[in-house]
Amino acid sequence: MTTALLISTYNWPQALELVLQSLSNQSQLPERVLIADDGSGAETRALIQQFAQKLKVPVDHIWHEDQGFRKAAILNKAVAQTPVDFIIQIDGDCIMHSEFVADYIKAARKGQVLSGTRVNIKDNFLPELWRNKSTQFRLFHPGLRNGLRGLHCPLIGRFYRPQKRFSKKFRGCNTGYWRKDFIAINGYNEDFEGWGREDSDLAHRLMHLGCNMKRLKHRALVYHIPHKIRSKSQLQQNNNLEQHTIAHRVVRIERGVDQYLI
Repeated sequence: MTTALLISTYNWPQALELVLQSLSNQSQLPERVLIADDGSGAETRALIQQFAQKLKVPVDHIWHEDQGFRKAAILNKAVAQTPVDFIIQIDGDCIMHSEFVADYIKAARKGQVLSGTRVNIKDNFLPELWRNKSTQFRLFHPGLRNGLRGLHCPLIGRFYRPQKRFSKKFRGCNTGYWRKDFIAINGYNEDFEGWGREDSDLAHRLMHLGCNMKRLKHRALVYHIPHKIRSKSQLQQNNNLEQHTIAHRVVRIERGVDQYLI
């Protein structure tokens, strides 16, 4: 099984630097790193180039012009260009635990969508985070909100079984799926523009395809850096699209990854 770590980002190099630093600290690296860039500027590009020279695996920077929130499109473009078997996906504001990639590789099973654990960083910890460039957090760290959620214990996590129903704990900022399943449903629905619901819509369609969902409780930890949410002006429209997917058990959509496949 070959793997790629897929990181979505947009004009926040300060956060992306910490994410990439946590990538450097992984106990096991993926075969490739894909950075799906929704139109960031020169500072982000320079940062990615700097880290690409240090990492021991190839780094692909996939960029398109900034025309508003088009996360679905840039993720499709990134997945289209890589031939790996399994995609591990995070957002560019999620610092990874040192066993993050290894946890996903150990847990990957055919016919499953994986959902890791997100631990939230407190707003009042941000000045220290930026000052010290922290990427490692102990259990009950004062800068974390979620207490025991931050316990890394794969032994406990093994008691969580795959489910045939969608988990409300699913987050697109910490998920893993098989590329062939992604292609089968035609990837992200590019009718989703603006913030919200594109990730859960993808997960619903993967489950309609026949995949089970498995939570990686106490494994695959990310530490989410708090921030203001970009405009929610499209949220109602996106809610409607997702509800259509659920009600009609949609599997494959029209505007997806196939337009970028060679």
